[in-house]
Parts: sequence; C-alpha cells; structure tokens
Amino acid sequence: MTAPSTEGPTTDQLPIAVIGAGPVGLAAAAHLVERGIEPLVLEAGPAAAAAVREWGHVRLFSTWGEVTDPAADKLLAPTGWTKPDAATYPSGGDWAEQYLQPLADVLGDRVRYRTTVTGVSRTGRDRIVDADRESRPFVLHLTTADGEEERIFARAVIDASGTWTKPGPAGADGLPALGEWAAADRVTYRVPDLKDPVVRTRYAGKRTAVIGSGASAFTALATLADVAEDEPGTHAVWVLRRGISGSTFGGGEADQLPARGALGLAAKAAVDHGYADAVTGFRTEAIERADDGRLILVGDDGRRLDPVDEVIVLTGFRPDLAFLSEIRLGLDERLQAPTALAPLIDPNVHSCGTVYPHGVNELAHPEEGVYLVGMKSYGRAPTFLAMTGYEQVRSVTAALAGDQEAAERVELSLPETGVCGGAGLFDERENTEQSGGGCCAAPTTLQIGIDAPATVSGGC
Repeated sequence: MTAPSTEGPTTDQLPIAVIGAGPVGLAAAAHLVERGIEPLVLEAGPAAAAAVREWGHVRLFSTWGEVTDPAADKLLAPTGWTKPDAATYPSGGDWAEQYLQPLADVLGDRVRYRTTVTGVSRTGRDRIVDADRESRPFVLHLTTADGEEERIFARAVIDASGTWTKPGPAGADGLPALGEWAAADRVTYRVPDLKDPVVRTRYAGKRTAVIGSGASAFTALATLADVAEDEPGTHAVWVLRRGISGSTFGGGEADQLPARGALGLAAKAAVDHGYADAVTGFRTEAIERADDGRLILVGDDGRRLDPVDEVIVLTGFRPDLAFLSEIRLGLDERLQAPTALAPLIDPNVHSCGTVYPHGVNELAHPEEGVYLVGMKSYGRAPTFLAMTGYEQVRSVTAALAGDQEAAERVELSLPETGVCGGAGLFDERENTEQSGGGCCAAPTTLQIGIDAPATVSGGC
C-alpha cells in the first residue's frame, strides 16, 4: 500500500485527478493535456467507457459529429485516427470502441483502470476543519483490482464518474418498493439487449412490466414489441406514474430529433398494436412474489397488477456522493446538482435544448478545486447533453490553467441535428440517418452570467 507522508508533495507538482474514463472524463484529460497540465484518470472498469459499453447495443440520438470533443480530436489526429462520418449515428459500442478507447490509449499511463475511488478529502483535514484548508492538496483513497488500498494526491479533482451505477428504484417515493430487493432475480434496471440470444430467452414469450416514461422505457417497449412479432406470448405492461397525454410519446414526426421522434412513435405503436398495455397513475408501493414465482406489482392506491415474469425499472439515475462525504459540496436540495446550476437544468422547466450555457462558475462548490462534471453535475435531472459536458470541461480546465477569461467565456456550439445521448431504435439506423431535421441554434459564443438566458430549441 502506498503511504506518502501526511504533507505530501507541494500542490503545484501534483496532477489533476479525473474520476471516470467515460466521454466527459476523457475529454477533460484531453483539455488538460492541451494546456500542459498532467491529468490522472481513475477508471473503475477494465477499459475506457465501461458504463457506455454496458448499453453498447443502444444507438445514440446524436451523430458522430456531436459526440466527439475538439481537444480530443486534436490529440487523436497524429495517431492516424480517422473520425467516423459526422452525419451517422453511433451505438454505445461504436462510441466506446471507435473513439473513447483510442482516446484513452493516446493518454496512455495517464489512465489507470480497475481503480475505484473510495474517498476524497483534503490532506490532513476532514470536512469540519477550516485551518489552512485551501492550501492543502486533495487526497484520494483508492482500491485496486487485487483489493489493495492506496492513496494519491492531486491539486484538483474533476469528478466525471456519471450516474450509471445508481439507477432509480421502482418505488414511486424514491425508495425501493417493499420486496424490490427480494425480487432482484426478476428485476433489471437497464434496457435489455434483446439481440443477445441469452437475454432474448429471458423475455421471449413472457409478460414483462416496464416502469418509466422516458426514452429508455420507449426503447424497452419497442424492442419487446419486436420480439412479440416472432415470439407468441411476449407482452409488455407499461407502468406510468402519470396519465397518458399528447406529449407522452414525444414529438413524433415533428420531433426536432428525428431518432427520438421515431422511438416515441414505435412505443406508441407497441401499445396501439396490442403488444403492450398501459397502466396509468400507478405508483408502485410493493412487489410481491406470486405462488408460481412471478411478481405482482402493488400500487399505493391498493391496485394489484396481474403477475409478470420480469420487471424492467427505467426511472432515471442519481449521483453517487458517498465517496465525496468529506468534501464541502454545494448541492441543490432537490436535484443534487451544483446550487448555481440547478435552476438552469430543472426538468420541470427545461428540456435539453433550453438549458442555459454554463461553465466553471455554475459548477463551483464551497470546496475550491472540486468540480462535478458531465452527467453527475446534473444530479437527478435527465436533461444532460453530451456536448454540454465537453463544454463544461473546457471551461473548468481553462480555470484550472489560470485562464479565467477563457473559463468565463462559454463557447456553446450546437450542431443543427441535435445533441444528446439517449436511446434510439438501432434497427432504424439507415432511415434515421437520412431524415435530417434541425434542432438547435447556430453556433454562439456567450458570456456566463448575462441576464437573459439563451434559448436553444431541441431536446434530449
């Protein structure tokens, strides 16, 4: 176990720790390298973009041109890397293999795999102590693949670990439904890959409850409907906490993100064609086991649904803040996003396309030198844009390099075809690529903190 002295090296000699080798974490590292600052990227998985690989079968709403970062492109260029066709749509697997892993490879030893961050603090100072706090470097406690413990020091910490490991539960009050953990053998919190024969067998000919109302739920409904066409007895029960309205299935043919619109229409078709039944106003309170082993969902109004073989819970994600418990964070009490950022991304008000451009000022915390970026910065809000994350780290790294002018200047450039990660209909790749359609304003350069927020049409 590595055990440096309590004081550690001087702060200006230390790297900047980046937690997570996903899209935004690797972009942060690329921007740091571009500015001559050494990053140390800490990735819990065995390869770059470990979380993205887990949904590798899902196609993004965004084109290749919208999911690569300019600083990363520059870093890759001398290697002979060829950027994929900017107008085509990658799957998560494509994104990981054709862009994110090559980027991590270029960064070389700056990326450490199978390394889990278990705690972050100030060297020699817990959360309570004020004295000399800001002059102390950060200390990160790590666990390696062989179970060894280690600690390293850093001059700043960029947490780009995302929210993938903390899916929302089935329970409508934000807590697991009674019996939810006991039913774990029949419950999943991910969109299943129904192209995988083993996974397909789990759902084919079965009755499956899908809990959720977003793009992931649409994807699950649409793919289950595809299975139902070939496998009699395959049926979905779509459980919604709200009712069905004109906006339930998204914008359809008028959607400014064509891939997303097609997905909503496919989910609607699943219901219209009888492959799925919608149960509205149902807030799951308990999951009970039937005599035959199947599951019964019980609502808070006493309703009990007919038994299902499987349950797919797609109720969003939330940030893991446990390893930051000794850091002084300023978080919104509802969204668990940075206090200044929260009103700009509130899903009650904003879609992806109306999120006001933001950077280092909105991402700042009482603990100077710590930044939550990417999906984690949005807390529980689902309105995150991939390119917004890239812009966040451009601004943050500029500030860490002492270039406050660049940090304050948010350069939000949104391509006309839309920007967001998300779930698309993989089988509709060709048609979607040809569909075109605009969603966003022309590229703009904006100052942070101006009185009138810019409105950018579109969504995620």
